[in-house]
Amino acid sequence: MGTAPVTGGTRAFYARRGSVGADILTILHVPYTAWHLSYVVFGAALAAHLDGLRLGGTVLAFFAGTGIASHALDEWNGRPLRTRVDDRFLMTMAVLGFAVSGVVMLAGVWLVSVWVIAWAVAGFVLAAGYSLEWWGGLLHTEIGFGLAWGAFPVLVGFWAQSLTISPAAIGMALAATILSLVQRSLSTSARFVRRETDDAILNLTLADGTQRRWEQRELLSTWETPLRRLSVAMIVIAVTLLLIRW
Repeated sequence: MGTAPVTGGTRAFYARRGSVGADILTILHVPYTAWHLSYVVFGAALAAHLDGLRLGGTVLAFFAGTGIASHALDEWNGRPLRTRVDDRFLMTMAVLGFAVSGVVMLAGVWLVSVWVIAWAVAGFVLAAGYSLEWWGGLLHTEIGFGLAWGAFPVLVGFWAQSLTISPAAIGMALAATILSLVQRSLSTSARFVRRETDDAILNLTLADGTQRRWEQRELLSTWETPLRRLSVAMIVIAVTLLLIRW
C-alpha cells in the first residue's frame, strides 16, 4: 500500500492538516466514533440494572476495536483520508486496538460470561470486514453499515448488562440502524463532493425567476451541518440517559 500525499481540500469536515498527530486524530473520526459509542450507552441504559464497570469495558472495547483498529484499517485500505501516517504505524494501531478489545474480552469472560467470546468474534468480523471490504464488500454497504455500526453496539451494550436481548433492545437497535443509515446517506454525498471533485457550484433558479449560486462551502453545509449537530445530539442523549439512571 502506498502513502498518498495530502492535496487539495480536507477529505472530511473533521479532518485536520499539519502534523502527523493531526493526521492520527483525523483517522479516529472523532465525531463519528463518539456517535457510535453513544449507541453502546443507549443499549446499556435500557437494562434493569446498570453496572458501570461493564459499561466502561464495553465502551472501551468498541473504542479500541472500531474507533482505533477499524478506522486504521480503513485508512490503510486505499487511503481515503490521504494522511501521511506510515502503513506500518496504521497496522500497529489496528493490532493494538484489537489487542485491547481482546483483553477486555478475556476480562468479560472471567467476570461476565463465556458468551462474551461470541460477541467479540462477531465484533472483530464486522469491524475488520467492513474496513477491509471482505467478501466482495458485502459488509461495506448501507445496510451493512447500519447493522454493524448502529444495531450491533446497542445490542452488545444491552446484553453486557442483562445477558439477554429484550424487545426494547431490538427496538433501540432498529432506531440506531436508521440513524446510521441517515448518517451514511448524508456523509456519502459530502464525501463525493470533497473527494471526487475539484470544485462544486450549484446554480438555482428561484420561483420568481431570480438566480442564486451555491459555492462548495454552502453545498457541503447542507449535509455536514446536520452531521455535526447529530453527532453532538447523540452524545447529549447518551449522557442524559446515564444521568437518569444514576
